Parts: sequence; structure tokens; C-alpha cells
Amino acid sequence: MRSPWFNKPLAVFGRRPPISLLLLCVVCVLGLIAILGSTSLSVFDSVTPTRAPDIYSNYRRLKEQAAVDYLELRTLSSGGGRQRELGLCGRELENYVPCYNVSANLLSALKDGEEFDRHCEMSRPREQCLVRPPKDYKIPLRWPAGKDVIWSGNVKITKDQFLSSGSMTKRLMLLEENQFAFHSEDGLIFDGVKDYSHQVAEMIGLGGDSEFVQAGVRTVLDIGCGFGSFGAHLVSLNLMSVCIAAYEATGSQVQMALERGLPAMIGNFISRQLPYPSLSFDMIHCAQCGIVWNKKGVLPEDYFEDSQVWRSALRNYWSLLSPIIFSDHPKRPGDEDPTPPFNMVRNVMDMNARYGGLNAAMLEEKKLVWVMNVVPVRAPNTLPLILDRGFAGVLHDWCEPFPTYPRTYDLLHANGLLAHLISERCGMMDLFLEMDRILRPEGWVIFSDKLGAIEIAQALAMQMHWEARVIDLDNGSDQRLLVCQKPFVKK
Repeated sequence: MRSPWFNKPLAVFGRRPPISLLLLCVVCVLGLIAILGSTSLSVFDSVTPTRAPDIYSNYRRLKEQAAVDYLELRTLSSGGGRQRELGLCGRELENYVPCYNVSANLLSALKDGEEFDRHCEMSRPREQCLVRPPKDYKIPLRWPAGKDVIWSGNVKITKDQFLSSGSMTKRLMLLEENQFAFHSEDGLIFDGVKDYSHQVAEMIGLGGDSEFVQAGVRTVLDIGCGFGSFGAHLVSLNLMSVCIAAYEATGSQVQMALERGLPAMIGNFISRQLPYPSLSFDMIHCAQCGIVWNKKGVLPEDYFEDSQVWRSALRNYWSLLSPIIFSDHPKRPGDEDPTPPFNMVRNVMDMNARYGGLNAAMLEEKKLVWVMNVVPVRAPNTLPLILDRGFAGVLHDWCEPFPTYPRTYDLLHANGLLAHLISERCGMMDLFLEMDRILRPEGWVIFSDKLGAIEIAQALAMQMHWEARVIDLDNGSDQRLLVCQKPFVKK
């Protein structure tokens, strides 16, 4: 016996509902399912980032990834995924060097050379923007060709400044269309750098400059280095020559030397001491610099270092610098030594150098690079040990900008620096803006740090417009790598 609620539909539709009505019901049900499905997907998409980071495990691309991984969730929760990308600074800041503002220093009654010194305490916070390259900027030539030929549009010296320079400059440097060409070893004139270097050797009792190394001269501080010709010659003698010169608004010696792939940095000579300990260099070359020097300090102590670890790390680093790592190529990095990226890797900075292990590994692997080994001022002072090994190095406070011109380094390496600076409460955004300023277009950054610091670095790298890849070492540790590349942006 049927219940009354069942009899009502039968009275309306009869014993057998029409087939067309059944089909209509099926279509309505399917449509309802589609609507509900699309709504749920749109809700999921609204909380899922549009571009999840590529993560490598044990230096190999993972074939399958979850839609939202742990790192991305942490980045979103910290607000990093919602930060805006920074814009470009105005053209007036193309060659911006923080803490050096001659006009402001003159207005503050600084004179007698102090107006050209570093005064970070007087610097005003600038707008958070990325220093753009000059209109005619080009990627530097690879070493060693880049030592003798540079693009004139990459440095501040103009054609008129070159033509008005002294006769020695014109004899050592030629202006050819959009390039500056420097005399090679075979093309040096009689009274050029080669003959000058020989005279310097004779002055200290040597038979020639080829005997510098035998006499114990490995590191040279070149004060007021001109356009780097003397330093370039010393490089051919296997000597580490570091150029240091005062800040210049135009025609910078330091910028010219770095563009040629030679170690250099801006120095202060009036208001404060140079950032080197005593007994740092085997020879100081100072041509007409008029500076009075004081000598004091202690000898460096011994050190211990695991060089095998750094050799292994360098092989992996060098492989990661090849664009091939960003593709689906099955090659495992480290199995071979690929060609460096299409931009020149010559000027390298180790931002937390400790004992110079990365520098030593570079030399052992015969890489054609030099390394500026930076020791943070509040870290253990290992700079005497670095300099005693014949490497370039300097003390620096990373809560302040580094004394160099924009676009002067091809590779920045930071091992454990971020965690150290977080404990010092330094501004991470200011640090990344500074790294972007001193990094050449298409240059590279390698961070090695704890997971929490890498998360912060990844979010900031995205704001810098850097191409960023997180690499899981797959060794059970909390350590991660973040490999970034700065794009070449021209507007």
C-alpha cells in the first residue's frame, strides 16, 4: 500500500513520467554539479599562489610537486607573497653610491678632503627602488678579454673627460667608438707600466718584477690606482693587487678597475682608518697620493679549515650557475663543470667569508675569478688570516652599504649571513637593495642559510624581480640554498 506522499506525483505525471522530463532532470543535475565544482575551484585558486617556487631535492628537479608546499605557506603567512615588486629608481641614481654625497657634505661645512669621505650618519633614507643600468649599458666581456676592453657606456667617464685627461692616460687607454681599449702586455710602450714595474722592483733590490713572488710579495695595496693598469700588470705576475681610491663623482678609478675585473673598492683617507688590520699587505704602492701611514698591530694566528667541503660546495655552486639547471635537463649538477653563464663571472664577493674557504676552492679549481672576502664587523675577526693567505679582504658592517659603485660584482655568496644579520636586527630590505645595487645585470646570488632565513630571503628576492630557486639539500638538515639571478632590465 503506497503512502499518500507517493500518490501526489503519480496524479500529476501519471504512472510513467515522459522520457524528455527525465532527460531534463539529468541535465539539470549535471549542470548543478558543474556549477558547484567551478565555485570550489575558484575558491581554491583564490588562496593558491599563482607561481609556486621551483624546489630541487638533492640538486635535482622534482618531477611532481604538491599544489601548496610548506615554504609557500610560510611565505604567505608572513605576508611575503603579498609584497609588491619594487620599481626602478630615476636616471639620476644610475651611479648612486650611498654615504657619499659631496654636495651635502659641503653644505655641512666638511672640507679639506672630508667632503669626499664616507659619511653614512649624514645620509637620508632613500626611496625603496632598484638602481637601473645606464641607457647604453652592455654585459661586460668575458675574462680575460674584459681586462683589456670595456664598454664605455658602463662607466661614468665620458669622451670629453677622457680627451681632457693627462698624456699618460691617453698612452695607456684608447677610446674606440663605444669601447675603451687598454694596452696589452705585448703592446706596452717603452716607458709604460711594464717598465715602471721593473723600476719598482729594482728600487727594493730585485732584479726585476718577476722576482716579486720569490721575495715574498703576494698581496699589494694600490692607492690611487688610475685606471687599473698597474694592477692589471701585477695580475699577470700572479700577485693579488687591491686598488683603493677616494670617491669620485666622475671618472672613477675604482669603477674602471672593477669593470676590468680587477679587485677594487672606495676608501676613506681623511676622517677614518682604512678597514684593514695591520700587517695586511706585503707591499703598498702609492703614486703621488700624499698620505701619511701609521703601522701598528699584531700578527695573525693559525687557523683550521675543511677544504674538501668547500671544494665540493664549489662544484655544486658552479653547476647551479649554468642556466641548464632551470630546465628539465636530466643532468645532475656536479657531475661535470659546465660553461659559466652567458655573462662573465669574474668579480665575486663572499659576504661572510670566515677563513676564505670559497676563495681557496676557487683557486684550487683554477677558476678565473677573484674574491672580495668580507668579514662582518661583529663576527669573529678572521681577516688577518684571510689576508695572510694572499687573498683580498675587508671588514664591513652589513647594516650599512658597501663602498663600491653600482653593477660591480658578478656573483654574491652569503653563507650564514642572513641569520647573523637577523640577530643584529639589521634591515633585510636595505641589505637586498644594496645587493641589487652592486650586482651586475644577469649576475647571481647564492644564499646558504637556515630555513627561516631562506624563507625571508625568497620573499625579498621576488620583490627585487630576481629569478629565485630554493634548493633542498635532502640531507635531513635545516640548511637550504637559495639561488637567484638578477634580470637585465632596461627602460
